[in-house]
Amino acid sequence: MKILVTGAAGFIGFFVAKLLAVKGHKVIGLDNINDYYDPLLKYARLKELGISKDSAEKFNLLTSSQSINNFSFIRLNLENQEELSALFEKEKFDVVCNLAAQAGVRYSIENPQAYIESNVVGFLNILENCRHFKIKHLIYASSSSVYGQNSKIPFETTDRVDHPVSLYAATKKSNELMAHTYSHLFGFSTTGLRFFTVYGPWGRPDMAMFLFTEAILKGNPIKVFNHGLLERDFTYIDDITEGVVRVVEEDVSLRLEKGDLYKLYNIGNNQSVNLMDFIAAIEDTLQIKADKEMLPMQPGDVEKTWANVDPLIKDFDYRPNTKISDGVAKFVKWYLDFYGHKE
Repeated sequence: MKILVTGAAGFIGFFVAKLLAVKGHKVIGLDNINDYYDPLLKYARLKELGISKDSAEKFNLLTSSQSINNFSFIRLNLENQEELSALFEKEKFDVVCNLAAQAGVRYSIENPQAYIESNVVGFLNILENCRHFKIKHLIYASSSSVYGQNSKIPFETTDRVDHPVSLYAATKKSNELMAHTYSHLFGFSTTGLRFFTVYGPWGRPDMAMFLFTEAILKGNPIKVFNHGLLERDFTYIDDITEGVVRVVEEDVSLRLEKGDLYKLYNIGNNQSVNLMDFIAAIEDTLQIKADKEMLPMQPGDVEKTWANVDPLIKDFDYRPNTKISDGVAKFVKWYLDFYGHKE
């Protein structure tokens, strides 16, 4: 298939694009390479896919990149409807996997406009192009944050999610509603994936795994919110990637015939891990005890996440199986290789 993967220079997008290309699909990666976190990490991911930094900065609709190992790249903002439509018209995609978004719960409190532009306007543009260019299947990233302060654990996609506690969560819930509307009105399949806490090599610098490792190695205190009384469904990147790719490769012809067009799944590790145990795994791997700064709960945060992934197991034989200790060790090895050992 020819597949558009947006957010291809991002954490999850990079791995999904890479696996799809390895499996023989023709992948067009799209990213705007913004500076929410260090763009050099995004360029380094693209380099792993065969795209140099100099090339990535220049690629546009007129100078699209040469395909390298089934992967090519274009730098583009989803908010740019005109150029996005030109890309759809030129490439004639079979499937779209939208993993681009302005990420981060806490940053959405500081810069709400960025979330509306990228996550709402940008997503609308994706939907409009899927509609007009007859895309059979749109897979898109939602988030565990839509569950807000739900107290029933584990979280299920049948739970009510109408009380988000961050604008980021609100934009992700809006994506689900918009996708449902477009599936209903225009007859193409959409599948939303509510990602839980994803970690692993090449991970985002604004997430706990990265922040804790960096601080411990530099001898700085780590910030432990809610005094450590947090639990997360930490999910290793390889498990996430395998699940996403299985959904992308789904033959949706039966769904189209039955009119079963709108799907929504949790994608996580099917268990919850205490934050202090997660920190202990990092300490054990580094053989360094962390200096912990215990802080109150942050605005927009939730105490516990835990994904019920039974529907994904049933429909796609999704089997997350990476132990926290193994996943943490793989991240630490990557971090030390990429950034160098502590002086």
